[in-house]
Amino acid sequence: PYRVGINQNLYLEASLHSSDPSLQLFLDTCVASPTRHNFTTKSYTIIKNGCAKDPTYVTYYSPFRHTLRFKFNAFQFIQSTPEVYLQCELVVCRAYDYSSRCYQGCLHRSKREASS
Repeated sequence: PYRVGINQNLYLEASLHSSDPSLQLFLDTCVASPTRHNFTTKSYTIIKNGCAKDPTYVTYYSPFRHTLRFKFNAFQFIQSTPEVYLQCELVVCRAYDYSSRCYQGCLHRSKREASS
């Protein structure tokens, strides 16, 4: 566990441990939940499809393609335990593969219209 006060910055770093220097990481989705086993109900999306959903989310420069650095303000779920669990999905791509997910960035998914 990592303790941080409400509205304080929470700094995170994710690294890919590989001997292949041509790989890079991309943060696709990051969701918070008051429980460690359920990230669908009562969850809070920080980043989805590479798009920041939390206004306090900020990425930081990393000199390494295989390391991501980011932060957001710590929060607590209302009427819940004081714990918040994170689940993040990362994508591994070949560096300089401009058709890969890593280079597509934020993907705004359009909602489909329901037909009768």
